[in-house]
Amino acid sequence: MSTKELDTDNIPNHIAIIMDGNGRWAKAKGLPRIAGHKEGINSVRDITRICGEIGVNYLTLYTFSTENWNRPKKEVNALMSLLLSTIKKEVRELHKNNVKFSTIGDLSFLPKNTENGLKEGMALTKNNTGLNLILALNYGSRQEIIDSVINIANKVKSGEIDSNHIDETLFSSFLYTKNYPDPDLLIRTSGELRISNFLLWQCAYTEMYLTNTYWPSFREDELFKAILDFQSRERRYGKISEQVNS
Repeated sequence: MSTKELDTDNIPNHIAIIMDGNGRWAKAKGLPRIAGHKEGINSVRDITRICGEIGVNYLTLYTFSTENWNRPKKEVNALMSLLLSTIKKEVRELHKNNVKFSTIGDLSFLPKNTENGLKEGMALTKNNTGLNLILALNYGSRQEIIDSVINIANKVKSGEIDSNHIDETLFSSFLYTKNYPDPDLLIRTSGELRISNFLLWQCAYTEMYLTNTYWPSFREDELFKAILDFQSRERRYGKISEQVNS
């Protein structure tokens, strides 16, 4: 499959991906779970590069959720070490390719060296103007919504916000994602049929694409299948077809 099959005038502006199936990919091959996470990094590298090439402006990757702390301590420690080594290894290439790197979620819970490595990567690429690569780290959408409610409530209490003026636009401006548009396409790999506390508010009208492919095997062809499927849909936002096509 090639880019020639894509409608270049209808490339999703923002793609979000729940990268699932690393452990099952490794198990199927008789490998330790961490081997799946390591191979998954190759998918991240490929998908990031391709998204930049075809004109996707925002790519959000669900990297580590607030619930992932419940995994075995050995695996969590290995993931944190892998995250740090990957950032150190990849950030120069991201910078070279004009990618702007950022995160959503509470980084303060991460190991200090991992947090510092992420912040250094963000500082290095902050002025880049190409693809926006956003890693959701220690991220949970319910907590994001709670944090937004608390911040708005405090501003109402202090008189900075009139409660009668609270609407979707104002609420969105308090989310972690306030600087990014809502996703156009949400991809979940590995065959699971849930969104796992990811961008619950932001995905109200996002098109969803579910594939049985495990994340370490998700490369260019699989991405193009997802985009082609997206391009075949009619996005109505509550309207009927006649209104959209008039």
